[in-house]
Formats: sequence, C-alpha cells, structure tokens
Amino acid sequence: MKIGIILYPTYGGSGVVATELGVALAMRGHEVHFFSTARPFRLPAFQENTYFHEVPVVGYDLFDNAPYTLTLSSTLFDAFKMYKLDVLHSHYAIPHATAAYLAREMNGGLPPVITTCHGTDITLVGAHPAYAPVVKFTLEQSNAVTAVSHDLAAETRANIGYLGKTDVIYNFIDTELYKRDACVQRRDWLATSDEPIILHISNFRPVKRIPDLITAFAKVRENVKAILVLAGDGPARSNAEFQVRELGLQGEVRFLGKQTGLIDLLSVGDIYLLPSNKESFGLSALEAMSCEMPVVGYDVGGLPEVVINNESGFLHPVGDVDALASSILRLVNDTELRKVMGQAGRKRAEEVFHINTIIPQYEKLYTETLHETQARCAGRCCAL
Repeated sequence: MKIGIILYPTYGGSGVVATELGVALAMRGHEVHFFSTARPFRLPAFQENTYFHEVPVVGYDLFDNAPYTLTLSSTLFDAFKMYKLDVLHSHYAIPHATAAYLAREMNGGLPPVITTCHGTDITLVGAHPAYAPVVKFTLEQSNAVTAVSHDLAAETRANIGYLGKTDVIYNFIDTELYKRDACVQRRDWLATSDEPIILHISNFRPVKRIPDLITAFAKVRENVKAILVLAGDGPARSNAEFQVRELGLQGEVRFLGKQTGLIDLLSVGDIYLLPSNKESFGLSALEAMSCEMPVVGYDVGGLPEVVINNESGFLHPVGDVDALASSILRLVNDTELRKVMGQAGRKRAEEVFHINTIIPQYEKLYTETLHETQARCAGRCCAL
C-alpha cells in the first residue's frame, strides 16, 4: 500500500510512535510518505520505501501566526495527486486530523483518513473549549479512529463526546532492538558498580511531576547509595535543577539533556521512574520494560495497561511520594526482586507489545478502511 503519515517531528511520544510505525511498514514492503514541518528525529537518514515531505510554514504580514493547517492540507492534496496514496494516517488530532479531512474532501473523498489519538490531543489540548468542537468534528469525519489505550478511548468519549467506534491499538516495541546490553564504559561514567541507577526520560513538562521524582529520590538517599539519571529537556528542567541544589543532591543526580542513544542508557538503568500526573500509554515505561527494568510510577491513565502492578513494577496513587520512595528503596535493596520484575516486564513486552503483533493490526485496519471507503464512494457515484 501507499501510506501517508502526518506527525510532529519532535521528541514527544506521538512523533516517536508515528515514525517507528512508518519505518516498520516500509520494511514490510509498503511505500510510506511522512509529512511534517521537519524531518522526524527517529527517521533514518536513508530507509528503503520511505519519503519525507517537508510542510512549508508560510509567513505573511497579515497573520500573527502562520496558517500551518492550511499549508499542510495543500501539501497533502498535492501528494494525493502525485503519489496516489491509498490511506492517510494522522497522528495527534490537532491539527493533523483537521488538515487531513480538508485534503481528503478537496480530493473527492479519498484517500480514507485514519486518526490516532495519542494523549494530550484529547486530554489537554483537545478538551479545551476552543478546540473541542473541531476535534469532535474531525474525529467524526475520520474514516477510522484509534487510541493507544483503553483509558484514552474512554477519555475520548468523556472529554470530547466522540461516540463513534474507536479501535484500541497499543504502542509497540521492537524487543530485538530494545534489549539489555553491556555498556560498561557508559555505566562507569554514570555510577560506581555499587550504586543502582534510577532512570527517568521525558520532555520535562509539568505533567511528568519531576518534583515528586526528586523528592522520592531524596528520601531514598537518606537510606542507601543510588544515582538518579534524568535524560531529556523541557520547561520543568530549570526548576528541577534548582530543587536538586536546594536538597544538596548535585553529586547524586545527573542531568543528561536530550539524548539519541536511549537504548544504551536503558541498558544500564536498574529502576525506571515514571510518576506522571497522566500517561495515556507510557511508551518510555514499555521501552524500560523491554530492557528488563522494573517501573515505579503512578497508577494513572493507560500506564496500568502497560505495567502490571506487583509483577513488572509498582504503581501508586498520584502524589504519594512516600510510596514511590518505599518501592524504589525496596528494589534498591533487593537485587533478586529487581531481576524477577525486570524479566517479567521483558516477557510482557515480547508477548503483548511486540512490533510483529501490533503492526499487522494497523495493516488490517488500513485494508478494511480502504475497501469500505472505496465501496462507499463507488455507491455514491452509481447513485448519481
């Protein structure tokens, strides 16, 4: 098939999933076209069967902000004519699903549009009164809608009022790529052999509750030696650095900034910490599980669909920092428990979220949606 994928090129989960989905589809023989304002950071420099289309952001003195939705629609419409795309997959509802709808209607109702809801496009941005009606409309006008967890599908109904069918297709992991490996030099740089590494990777937004994470670590450090490694960057980082200085933890906390070699980092971590206020899925937790790390976090959103409490990690009520610290301390002190939980997480990643399990679900949805749309368009033409 010829598949178009609209995505954000940044470090957020939706862009990561969309890119890796497209690459996986290309490796299975499909022709994949990526549409974004910049080349997605996880898209290889050269990948057979993939094409990247940069969406121009056109400025004009009359506009305070460039009308990105319109330029995206025009770019998509031109691609329909040139490449004869079979399906268009929009990742993140705003504004991608809206632009996809406009382009499809300009092209006479084809190709079908599939919209995947990833999280804040529904729970935060999409729930805002300024956007909710448009999000609801474009979901209703999509030929198929998916969500990355059952929790997000329920929130789409509750927050947006979308009552149509929502297929739940989980995020996925290539467990042959994300697997624990020996990276002795990097681990020695981060910590000594007797210091467990507690790891967190994110875009440092307030929803990640970085202060809870640091406070819990401070409680752990009162009892045992450990190192906290924080990878990523974002608006909450400066306050996190200040909090670390205030607690006198500069020697035990490593701020690494944005990293591309995440597998190396995941390979040397001992415990993964994800105390988010909201996680529609928890992709970083899945990546950690695939690398045999137990996950400690809050029992929210779609995270319990990924991490099984007391099996592959520990989940606690939001804000219970003492419980976070207690679980981390338990894992630090019990290397056998860390090993057992890490292996359970790896097994779950392989059995439930493996790339070869999830990608065929998308292929099936593409095929069914295309056939249904073609039949509907043919019926309309016959009626005319």
